[in-house]
Amino acid sequence: MMLGMSLLVLGAILLLSIYSVDVILVDLTEYDLFAYAARAKVAESNPTLTDPNLNVELLANGLRAPTSMVFIGPNDILVTQKNDGTVIRIVNGTKVIQPLISVPVASKDERGLLGLDVSNDPTGNKTHAFLFYTEKGPVKGEALGNRVYKYELDNNATKLSKPQLLLDLPWKPGPGHNGGVLKIGPDNNIYVTIGDVTRTESNESQLYETQAQNVQAGQKPDGRAGILRITQDGKPVDEGILGASYPLNLYFAYGIKNSFGFDFDPLTGNLWDTENGPDYGDEINLVEPGFNSGWKKIHGIWYVGGTLAKNGIAPAAPKDLVDFVNKGTYSSPELTWDLSVAPTALKFLDTEKLGSEYKNNILVGDINFGNIYYFKLNQDRKSLDLGKGLTDKIAQTEEELSDVVFGHGFGGITDLEVGPDGFLYVLVYDKNDGRIYRIH
Repeated sequence: MMLGMSLLVLGAILLLSIYSVDVILVDLTEYDLFAYAARAKVAESNPTLTDPNLNVELLANGLRAPTSMVFIGPNDILVTQKNDGTVIRIVNGTKVIQPLISVPVASKDERGLLGLDVSNDPTGNKTHAFLFYTEKGPVKGEALGNRVYKYELDNNATKLSKPQLLLDLPWKPGPGHNGGVLKIGPDNNIYVTIGDVTRTESNESQLYETQAQNVQAGQKPDGRAGILRITQDGKPVDEGILGASYPLNLYFAYGIKNSFGFDFDPLTGNLWDTENGPDYGDEINLVEPGFNSGWKKIHGIWYVGGTLAKNGIAPAAPKDLVDFVNKGTYSSPELTWDLSVAPTALKFLDTEKLGSEYKNNILVGDINFGNIYYFKLNQDRKSLDLGKGLTDKIAQTEEELSDVVFGHGFGGITDLEVGPDGFLYVLVYDKNDGRIYRIH
């Protein structure tokens, strides 16, 4: 994140001449110089959609730093709140007073309660919830780890109990780049994003560089800088994609600086993600098994210099990346932003409720401008149909992005979900007045 964000003109929707905040989930009580370009939009006006056939309505407000949501039934949503570690329930737009659980979180900067998904176990007739959070240590400001826990959800959906630790991941040096998005894939395995667990401007990060960050002489991978995959019991899936040793065998993808969104193509099962750059090079990627996103050598289409500035354009097949004996494969982004918007949630619309033209295509939210972007997939479903303005796959101007803006004015978006009713739900971050909007 950059200092001086509080000086941004809050009405700017697509002002791409400024730098972005890669650190998006900030506790403003500790970092009051950090601000959100779109935060004022939450309070000032309703969001706007570019499709006149669609409407947006406020479903719930007054949420405290919400980061993720999941439906457990029609009009029944669980939401994670980053800073107080609570999972709350919203039924028919009304917040249930008693939280389902409050977990001990270290919440400084991007740390906190970050990810949530649920799964039904038909054999045991139980529902399990999975949480990703930075667990608090006994000393103030200290963390114990970025951890994934499994819980049982009671039959009345009022309580999460019986915690089972599935993953214990790095938290140093921190406090940024924790990722934290958690989803159950079409294979019923759990997928988790975790960044390089540092801050962009932190020199201390060099002490924690690993081969998963494409540092040839770095330490062995320790769980950071990737998308990890485990079973719902916390075990590695098969023999591992990049290698059999733990935790290398957990990596589905690596070379990831920080990701706040991914989803699975409902037609192919392919995984797509968003990734935040330093102050350039935000990405949308097709993430195939063993995908190498290129960090810390490449971001977007550019080599990364020693000061994390652009250092020339990287070739399509760079030779200086870690490939784990030819098991990892680099591929360039399907779209990259020249100057950052800080993309977050990515969602496939597996519904016709918003119109048949949107079905099975991608929506992406951002944190800086409160925009939702819409992208069609090409026929092979391995690339984006970007139209005339983005044929080079690089978003550089407002005009180039204008054709893919689906909506704006939401505030900083942290999650997008399709409800059981087939409509789109948008989760908006704010420390005291986070919101859920419904698009129909």
